[in-house]
Amino acid sequence: MNTFSSPPITPFLWFDSNAEAAVAFYLSVFPNSRQLSVLRASADTPSVPAGGVLTITFELDGVRFTALNGGPAQGFTDAVSFVIHCHSQDEIDHYWSRLTSGGGQEIACGWLRDKFGLAWQVIPTQIFELLRHPGAMRAMMGMKKLILAELEAAAQAK
Repeated sequence: MNTFSSPPITPFLWFDSNAEAAVAFYLSVFPNSRQLSVLRASADTPSVPAGGVLTITFELDGVRFTALNGGPAQGFTDAVSFVIHCHSQDEIDHYWSRLTSGGGQEIACGWLRDKFGLAWQVIPTQIFELLRHPGAMRAMMGMKKLILAELEAAAQAK
């Protein structure tokens, strides 16, 4: 029985067979996060052995997600990503180092792909205000992980 109410929209993440490992990883990265429920496969579930994890519902800092062990038919692309709004360079550094650890990849301009292939954008909360200044946009285009002090200095330069 479902003991919690669902928000009207929930991101649903399709993993091959490692949804449990992915959820454990994400719960270790984000504060105020928790696993909410697990649905185990029945004998006639095609992608997961009977008793194995089919779906896991979890929250990352209050945002609800569902992870599915759906088999290899689908994979993540950069067409969908999750944005992490950070209040300080320390937060940017935390998320960047944790999400790129263990095989994640730095992309560009605050984008990265974690070891499960999911795309993230790690940005300062004031990024759009900073990018109104052409110098900050130029500075960002040369960065992988965003460096807040450099973006601020570029935005203030004449």
